[in-house]
Amino acid sequence: MTTREELRTIALAEFAAAGYGATSLQRIAELAGVSKSSVLYHFDSKEHLLEAAIGPAIDRMHVVLAPLEVAGIGDRQAFLEAFVDFLLQYRLEVNMFINQGPSLVDVPVIERANELVRQLAEFFATNSDSLEEKMRFGIALGGAAYMLCSVQTFDLTQAETPDETRAALITILTDLLG
Repeated sequence: MTTREELRTIALAEFAAAGYGATSLQRIAELAGVSKSSVLYHFDSKEHLLEAAIGPAIDRMHVVLAPLEVAGIGDRQAFLEAFVDFLLQYRLEVNMFINQGPSLVDVPVIERANELVRQLAEFFATNSDSLEEKMRFGIALGGAAYMLCSVQTFDLTQAETPDETRAALITILTDLLG
């Protein structure tokens, strides 16, 4: 792993655990075993490091949501599988969106994530026939996201394989949204 990638990985874990506001570049440098100037060599600022840490997840979320904009939710199962795969791959990033998104609205990369979350909510609000259906989508998708980003609380990774976790989530979401 390159120093840049190691810094990105350490920063993501620290931002998710301690919070963006409470994490300093000095702390990231200490965890990486490098100087703060080395961090600044790779990333101009803490905000640029945050962009590098969560930008790929935002880009992937955009890809997952893009079919909804074009064709709606014609293939609900394909959307649910892509959404679950996204959640499983980007747990720490989702943790940041959920837990820190509302308080970091002045940070451009977080605002990009918040906008995608708003688009998802608006899509289901517009394309649901009843209040119950709107609530069902919100509870199902939001609940799955929250549960996975709070994996320490639910400790799923100890007992289940990733494939079992994926299959269970897809089954539950399909049942909830069927």
